[in-house]
Amino acid sequence: MTEGDACFILGGMRNKTLPSPTLQISKRDARRFLLAHQNLWPPRKLKGKAGILDLIDHIGCIQYDTINVVGRNADLALQSRIGNYRPNLLDELLYTDRILWDGWDKMASIYASGDWPYFRRRRKVNGDYYKNRSEVIAKYAPEIIRAIQERGPLSSIDIKNRKKIAWTWGDETGVARAAMEMLYAAGKLGIHHKIGTRRIFDLTSNLLDKKLIEAKEVNRTEESYRDWHVLRRIGSLGLAHPGAGEHWLGIVGTKSDDRKAALRRLVEQGQVVAVEVDGLEDDTFFMRAIDMPTMEKVRRGRQPKAHAAFIAPLDNLIWDRKTIKRLFGFEYIWEVYKPKPQRKWGYYVLPVVYGDQFVARLNPKFDKKTRELVIDNWWWQVGIKPDEAMEVALSKCLRDFGNYLDVKKIKLGNKIVRKKSVQWVRDLVDN
Repeated sequence: MTEGDACFILGGMRNKTLPSPTLQISKRDARRFLLAHQNLWPPRKLKGKAGILDLIDHIGCIQYDTINVVGRNADLALQSRIGNYRPNLLDELLYTDRILWDGWDKMASIYASGDWPYFRRRRKVNGDYYKNRSEVIAKYAPEIIRAIQERGPLSSIDIKNRKKIAWTWGDETGVARAAMEMLYAAGKLGIHHKIGTRRIFDLTSNLLDKKLIEAKEVNRTEESYRDWHVLRRIGSLGLAHPGAGEHWLGIVGTKSDDRKAALRRLVEQGQVVAVEVDGLEDDTFFMRAIDMPTMEKVRRGRQPKAHAAFIAPLDNLIWDRKTIKRLFGFEYIWEVYKPKPQRKWGYYVLPVVYGDQFVARLNPKFDKKTRELVIDNWWWQVGIKPDEAMEVALSKCLRDFGNYLDVKKIKLGNKIVRKKSVQWVRDLVDN
C-alpha cells in the first residue's frame, strides 16, 4: 500500500474483545484526518460565536483550566481554530447567552448547555464523592444555598466562615469554598460569571432553562449511557485508541472491559468504524461513522495550503499523547506540575503545527499590564528545516496570536535572541 492510499479490509474478530478493522489507512491519512477533524487542517477557518458553537457541537467539549499564561486553555484551543478570536466571545456564550456551560466531561470542561441532561450520572457521582469526603462541607452546603437565595450570586470570599479543612494537593481551603465546589460539581450551583479566575456562583435554577433542569435521564440504562459517552468521546478526539487511559476519563462507571463492550456495540450498530493504521497493525482505532466524509476528503481531496497554529497544552488533539507520538513522531509532556529543575522545555510550552506536522514548540510569556509578549524560547522538531513558506506561515500565526492577546509589542527572550534558525521571528519583531 502506498502512502495516502486506503482500502476496506474484511475480517472477524482481531481478538476476543474488539472488532477487527474494516478500514485501513496510512499514517499520513491518520494525521490529516485528526487535524481536519479538529478544524486544524487548515486552522482558524471558523468564525465568531457561530464557529465556536459549531466546533463544540462537533467535538462535544473543550477542556478548561485556570492557569493563564497566554490565555486559558479553552481560549488557546479556540484561538487556533477561530479566525480573529477574542476571549470575550467565549465569555458571552457562557455567561450572557448561556448557550455553553462550565461543567464536567473529561475533566473540567465547556460543553453545550443543551447537553445538561446527559450528565446526570456524572453530577451524582461528583456530589456523592464530596459528601463522603467531608461531613463538614455536606452540612454547610445548605447555608450556601440560603445565602445565594437571599443575596444573589456569590463567590466564596463573600461568605464569612474562617474554618479550614484539608483539600486538594495537601493544601487547606475554606469551608465555604469547599461547599461551593461540592454544590457546583453536583449541579446545584453554576457559574454566573468570573472575575479573572474567581468564580461567582448562582443557583443552577437561575441559569438554565427549567425544561433542561427537569429533563428525565436521557440514557435509561448503564449500557445506553456508556454507548452515548464512548461515542461522544470518540468524536472529541476523532481517531480514538481503546487503551488511551486519559482520553477516556470521566465516563462514569466504565472500566476497560465496559468500554470495549461499548465499542463492539457501536460498531455493530454502524455508528463507529474500526480502523487499522499502517505500521500500527497490532492496534485498532475507532472513528465515528458520520466522520467518514472527512476521512474521504483528506484521502482524495486536494491538500490545503499549509498554515501554522499554536496548540493548547490540554487541546483535544493531544489528549492521547501516545498516539500523537506514534503518528506524528512528536512527544509532548505538559511540565506545569514538574519542579523547575526537572523541566526539559519550560513551564508553559505550546506545540506548533504546520500543515500536517508538529514542527516546533515555543515557550511564550505575556505581561498583561504592558501587553508585551516575549518569545522566551523556540525549539525546532528534529529533522525540520524551515523553508520560506513555513516561515511566512509561522509569521502570520504569531501575528494572529498577538492579535488574540491584544499584544502591543513582541520581544525575543535571552535564550532565543542568538538562534540563527528563528530569523523570521526577528524580522517580525523588527517590523
